[in-house]
Amino acid sequence: MDHSAPVFDPDQHLDATALADEIQNAASPGVPVRRHLERLQKVMADAFRAGTDVRSLVHGRARIMDTVLALLWEHSPLGEAQDLSLVAVGGYGRGELHPWSDIDLLILTGEAGAQAHEEALSDFLTLLWDLGLDIGHSVRSIEECVSTAREDATILTNMLETRLIAGNTELPRQLRKRVYSSDTLSDRAYFAAKRREQQQRHGKYGATEYNLEPNLKASPGALRDIQTIIWVARRHFGLDDPSDLMHFAILSDEEFEILREGETFLWQLRFGLQILAGRNENRLLFDYQPDLARMLGFEEHHGRLGVELMMQAYYRRVLALAELTDVILQHLDEEILRADEPEQIQPVNRRFQIRNGYLEATNTQVFAYAPYALLEIFVVLAQHPEVKGIRAPTIRAIRAHRHLIDDAFRQNLACTTLFMELLRTPHELDTTLSYMKRYNVLGRYLPEFGNIIGQMQYDLFHVYTVDAHTLRVIGNMVHMQTTEGREQFPLASRLSHQLPKPELLYVAGLFHDVAKGRGGDHSELGAIDAARFCEQHHLSDRDTKLVAWLIENHLLMSLTAQKCDISDPAIIREFARKIPSKVHLVYLYILTVCDIAATNPNLWNTWRDSLLRQLYIETRRVLRQGIDSPFDRNDWIRATCEEARDMLRSQGYSNEQIDRVWNTLDDDFFLQDATVDIVWQSAAIIRHGDNPDPLVMIRDTTGGPTDGYTHIIIYMRDRAALFAATTAVLEQLHLNIVDARILSGEGPYNLSSYVVVDEQGQPLGKDPERRDHIRDRLVEELDDPDDYPAIIERRVPRKLKHFAFPTEVTISTDTANHRTMLEVVTPDRPGLLARIGRILLDHHMRLVSAKIATLGERVEDIFFVTDERGNPVEDPEACESVRQALCQQLDEVAGLNGHSEQEITI
Repeated sequence: MDHSAPVFDPDQHLDATALADEIQNAASPGVPVRRHLERLQKVMADAFRAGTDVRSLVHGRARIMDTVLALLWEHSPLGEAQDLSLVAVGGYGRGELHPWSDIDLLILTGEAGAQAHEEALSDFLTLLWDLGLDIGHSVRSIEECVSTAREDATILTNMLETRLIAGNTELPRQLRKRVYSSDTLSDRAYFAAKRREQQQRHGKYGATEYNLEPNLKASPGALRDIQTIIWVARRHFGLDDPSDLMHFAILSDEEFEILREGETFLWQLRFGLQILAGRNENRLLFDYQPDLARMLGFEEHHGRLGVELMMQAYYRRVLALAELTDVILQHLDEEILRADEPEQIQPVNRRFQIRNGYLEATNTQVFAYAPYALLEIFVVLAQHPEVKGIRAPTIRAIRAHRHLIDDAFRQNLACTTLFMELLRTPHELDTTLSYMKRYNVLGRYLPEFGNIIGQMQYDLFHVYTVDAHTLRVIGNMVHMQTTEGREQFPLASRLSHQLPKPELLYVAGLFHDVAKGRGGDHSELGAIDAARFCEQHHLSDRDTKLVAWLIENHLLMSLTAQKCDISDPAIIREFARKIPSKVHLVYLYILTVCDIAATNPNLWNTWRDSLLRQLYIETRRVLRQGIDSPFDRNDWIRATCEEARDMLRSQGYSNEQIDRVWNTLDDDFFLQDATVDIVWQSAAIIRHGDNPDPLVMIRDTTGGPTDGYTHIIIYMRDRAALFAATTAVLEQLHLNIVDARILSGEGPYNLSSYVVVDEQGQPLGKDPERRDHIRDRLVEELDDPDDYPAIIERRVPRKLKHFAFPTEVTISTDTANHRTMLEVVTPDRPGLLARIGRILLDHHMRLVSAKIATLGERVEDIFFVTDERGNPVEDPEACESVRQALCQQLDEVAGLNGHSEQEITI
């Protein structure tokens, strides 16, 4: 309890005697009770906002409910019954009620059963429901309770937390005696059931404490884990109060305080959450996080949002609780499940041994006389993959001595050598580092890493905290060494086996985001931290510079693939100039793949994989040839045409047929597609002939930049409204566009290319009927694109609604390709591309190509446009007009009225 916070006293806010009189004199007892409950709900909400101690509020509401239920019971005919008990169970049985918690009741009956009181019980329960209380109830005899408890450990758990509210006092005592006996369920069976239940619950939440919208009851490290410890100990030792855990040496005083303080913080979150939601809500949804942060006093600090600080506090609390849960449940596992098992001890060295599958120190003072053993234990863990984990007494010893990890410890040659040995040991490094983080050794040894533990970013793109993301990056690096990794990351996996020093990749992974949240460029700051680490760990100057370069440039490859036209040889050469050597390219490619795949489970896909692969392969070719070797665009086009022509002629097409098509297309057609795609499209256009209908080609592709996606090619007479009309149709068909390109040559025809997936992110190959439907709809609608279909109003997903920010538009001239570039950064909303297409159409701008990138709730799209004559848009007034239109209309869709200043560079 916060002794400085005011305490809520329910007796000051509810006069039980006066309420009893009101109930007695009211025509309906529910009327005065409802009035008092509504008043008290507001009083307690106001008290919470004013900083009243949350523990007194939670227990106080339970006491209020006790009073209300007891008075209503006594007022009803049930008050005269001698063979009934009204018993609180579950959380309410523990004396805990949050603002909208469910109220679990057990009506315990004597041997005669409930038949004689059936009508009175029905009236009583109906009254409680009419009061708007979230009642969960059961009516059982003691034998029925015992019988159901034998079959279901959850029911037994509820029986362990019973408290008499009204009625017969002897029945609950008899029930307690029965459920605590082995006749109902043995200690071993109960403990095993609760462990299985916990593992299943953790699995439901990805077995991680770090969820963007955690469940305050059920997520790993949350309230249910605390309760699991208490349930098992209560059942085994017959405890009445959680504080008794200390008397049985299950918890030290320090551990009990960690448990209690963690529970109190989670109660604050849950109490405030239910006030905001106005219902029994335990999911910390985006809808409530900002308001809850303000309610609890978390304010923006050093550029970090209050909600980010609140969530970091949450993650750090549950991480500490998860560590404590490890210790206690492992202790109870030995106490209950394995008490009779013979001990098997395998010596490792003078300091460590393996006892029954768990690593332990040979004595609890090992870390005191040999502090370096705080790192050595994790090296031993890495070298013995058969070990299940670290034994509970040793975890406690680590906690007791980890204060020894100071600057002198970090400079100690034995410690730096051990840490590098850990990085060089072939094993699941991410798992070992996770243990080190869980037991707060990694964050102390690398203070920069310690600063990012639990640090989140309030968006939908970064779905993991920075520390969790970092360990997932390391996990991907390790995963590449496996058979599954070779299937998921074929090129990166093959290259990773060729790395001369994999530990340099791990160091880059550890430090690439370590400076986030400090202000400034996290890449530059992280490079400085990494260089200091490398020097401290005696890496060579060459290796130090490589690691620092990787961190400083770890976003270079992903940004180039995402925002630039990597089919343009000039772009490839510009990128290659920034790469010092082929070795740098290999390390950077693997780091980039691992980084993207660890950022968001929806971010890594075959589209991004193929883009990065293409960028890597083309850059490697340039580095082999030499960056300064001459490049002739016309030679490239001529060679591509010769290869494609040979393939088309082998299929029976004449030079005249080929030239008739190619003369209508821009040179970019031969720069941006693989030769097989050029042949496929050219052949289809030749076969289409003079048919006035649009030609729509749809196929799933394999290999190249569209691997695993559906490619839609549209060839038809050019129209100004073509892009706007096409994107509107694709939106109506619930297709997501990941890339778009429009080729308008000197002739009357336009070749539009779209790479799409369905709503599940899959190509259309498994649904040929839908593919045919898409083709028919496009042909029908594009017959007259100037009369294009309306942009449909689709429901905005719940999570997207809570992320709105002003649209940013940057306009500049792409002098190399003689066109204008519009970069649009805006909240993701249904129909976005169709709206942008309509705005460009209204401003007489023709779209040449587009780079589509959706990053969580944020869209960062780039559009290359020209005026109606095919020239860059050089009129400042025209640029300003389209900028204002984009900002105004996209902000309106996102629910914003204003927009930020933008940049125009002509």
